[in-house]
Amino acid sequence: MAEVNAEEPATKLATRVVKGDPSGIAEAARCLAEGGLVAFPTETVYGLGANARNGAAIARLYAAKGRPAFNPLIAHVADAAAGRQLGRFDAAAERLAAALWPGPLTLVLPKVERCGVADLATAGLDSIAVRVPAHPVAQAILRDFSGPVVAPSANRSGHVSPTTAAHVREDLAGRIDLIVDGGATPVGLESTIVDCLDLDPPALLRPGGVPREAIERVLGAPLAYAPSCDEDAPRAPGMLTSHYAPRTPLRLDADRVAPGEALLAFGPTLAQGAPAAVTVLNLSAHGDPIEAAANLFSHLRALDVSGAGTIAVMPIPLAGLGEAINDRLRRAAG
Repeated sequence: MAEVNAEEPATKLATRVVKGDPSGIAEAARCLAEGGLVAFPTETVYGLGANARNGAAIARLYAAKGRPAFNPLIAHVADAAAGRQLGRFDAAAERLAAALWPGPLTLVLPKVERCGVADLATAGLDSIAVRVPAHPVAQAILRDFSGPVVAPSANRSGHVSPTTAAHVREDLAGRIDLIVDGGATPVGLESTIVDCLDLDPPALLRPGGVPREAIERVLGAPLAYAPSCDEDAPRAPGMLTSHYAPRTPLRLDADRVAPGEALLAFGPTLAQGAPAAVTVLNLSAHGDPIEAAANLFSHLRALDVSGAGTIAVMPIPLAGLGEAINDRLRRAAG
């Protein structure tokens, strides 16, 4: 599995941090137009943006992340009309876009002719992943830039996704040009990805910020089973077996804590042995999957530097956003 060289860059950039105000948004749009790399908040996680039509900028993005070059990127646009300039919408895609955009939903669509997005961004596929983010800072940047922006999570490839500007600095300072600080992201999980290419009904490729049940209500039918993932040529971002991983190993579905472990808890009742854990962080003491999703990546980052030998993770129900949380935890443990 060939990866872009993830060594430290020969010349470090002076990464600047600006506020998500009109001045910072204008600077971000200028930087993107000049081929720069800009991290900015979406409602899901912070994205690392590059002009989707600039192959050289996208190559810089891959190098900054140390990301496998075969892994496609999501093109972020300001609205569905801009999305139709990139991908071909069938009836199901139109219904999903009308009901759930802007929001944490990505649609994988057949590329239209002359969509203009660089082949490097789509990993040479005839399809394109498109999303309309709901975050006001992301929306303002996209409208000011007036073009598609590819924006994978703003972290080193395979690391835990960032939900604050500080997380971005930890991973990418010196590798990118600009960070737009818009505060903590409200959803905390990447977007749900739905395959609208050749299946009726569409298939769920990656659970995320929009629960399966909400999508199925719009479609009026169950989502199809996702096609198996080719590790050398995934159909969409976020499908590799090992992803979103802290450096500390995870032990899933833990009902007790062993000596030297940290605990990632869920709910009001902690696992046996919790008082002796190196550190305990609770995704949601109330057992709320929405609160748990928002806390997932920040808690994993904090436990990763706790000095524990292993992170024990309590079981989390699969209902609603629990499906996406469990998906991220399985990939992190991979």
